[in-house]
Amino acid sequence: MSLLLVFIGYLALGAVAGTLAGLFGVGGGLIIVPALVFAFGLQGVPAEVTMHLAVGTSLATIVVTGASSAWGHYRRGSIHRQWFLSLLPGLLLGAVAGVFVADGLSAGSLGTLFGIFVLVMAVRMALSRGPRPGSMAPGRAVMAAAGGVIGGVSALFGIGGGTLCVPWLTRCGAPLTQAVGTSAACGIPIALFGAATFMVLGWGNALLPPGAAGFVMSPALAGIVLASVPCARLGVWLAHRLPARVLRLAFAALLAGVGLTFVL
Repeated sequence: MSLLLVFIGYLALGAVAGTLAGLFGVGGGLIIVPALVFAFGLQGVPAEVTMHLAVGTSLATIVVTGASSAWGHYRRGSIHRQWFLSLLPGLLLGAVAGVFVADGLSAGSLGTLFGIFVLVMAVRMALSRGPRPGSMAPGRAVMAAAGGVIGGVSALFGIGGGTLCVPWLTRCGAPLTQAVGTSAACGIPIALFGAATFMVLGWGNALLPPGAAGFVMSPALAGIVLASVPCARLGVWLAHRLPARVLRLAFAALLAGVGLTFVL
């Protein structure tokens, strides 16, 4: 398979991931990780490193795409600065710890855990379970602990922090727009520290293919980032013009299929 064809494939993957992320409001990692596992398999990447390489590369893409999203929310004043700073220590420690947990798991075990997580997300989307509003006022210690859980799970599976962060902040009393904006900001340190740790832990691994910087595949990172950012805007445009319930159930079915594939 030529390098040009491979890069075109990464561009296509970024376009699909960005469009679906904008269309359904989910982090691109739920799409990027399984697609990269498939793509790396076609390229002959050893199965022992495929899952870790996919997760690390997914986190690296979120550093770029998440920064764009967070900047937009910052300009609109929808980031709760105090909550972000309270979550930050836990996010950083949790992200690094999550990567070390992933590094200690075999590719098969990590894939199975990812499949279970995706199945849970599929059920949640099918049932249209949104975050429940609340009025909790947790202290800094509780927020830091919550940040640790959010950072650890997100880095372990190569996703943005929004899947866990938005429900948590909503329960804390944040309006949905502020919860989403603060979550976007939280995704940057998770992805940055997670991707950097994956690079360090994978550095020098003899099983990694050319173009890999530790557990981050550089050509895949470039192709996905180039295509996903503009296509996310397309997804948002489509979301306002297509029947939401049918699309949500279709995407939930897709996630369920992906999850079952990883589990089985």
